[in-house]
Amino acid sequence: MENLLTTAVLAFSMSADAFAAALGKGAALDRPRLSEALRTGFVFGIIEAITPLMGWAAGLAASKYITAIDHWIAFALLAALGAKMIWESACRSDARPKPNRHSLKVLVATAIATSIDAMAVGVTLAFIDADIVVTVLAIGCATFLMATVGIMIGRLIGETFGRIAEAIGGIGLIVIGARILIEHTLIS
Repeated sequence: MENLLTTAVLAFSMSADAFAAALGKGAALDRPRLSEALRTGFVFGIIEAITPLMGWAAGLAASKYITAIDHWIAFALLAALGAKMIWESACRSDARPKPNRHSLKVLVATAIATSIDAMAVGVTLAFIDADIVVTVLAIGCATFLMATVGIMIGRLIGETFGRIAEAIGGIGLIVIGARILIEHTLIS
């Protein structure tokens, strides 16, 4: 039971970044439909499940090379995506319509940026002989759920707050990236 609880806590912890990003993505869209939320959740869930698997495989081979730079990659991707969201929220005129959905390229880039830290977790999982299949499935399912819910909550927030919610989502991505960088450079 303890192992199941630990896996659930890990899975939902890993999906927190995706939830924050999905809130901003939902706010940036014009009343996203459930199908768009499910699509976003699927993309985020798949990528969030793949990255710890990659980390686990790399951890079996050469963990020091991945853990040496993962935090810089995560910071750069999250900061760039966050800055783009802030820029778009500041520059978008109310007359310009919001898109109905995000491109697959944007979703994949955001999902990768929010899941880089999961790769480092995967490296750790290799060292503790965790059941990688169960863990990866739990992380993917939790992320699917959290990102889907994030889009729908972002829809509600977006209708009311619009550009402010999108800017806050961008700031959130930058903060997440900075937190990852600080945790890996100052604490490690």
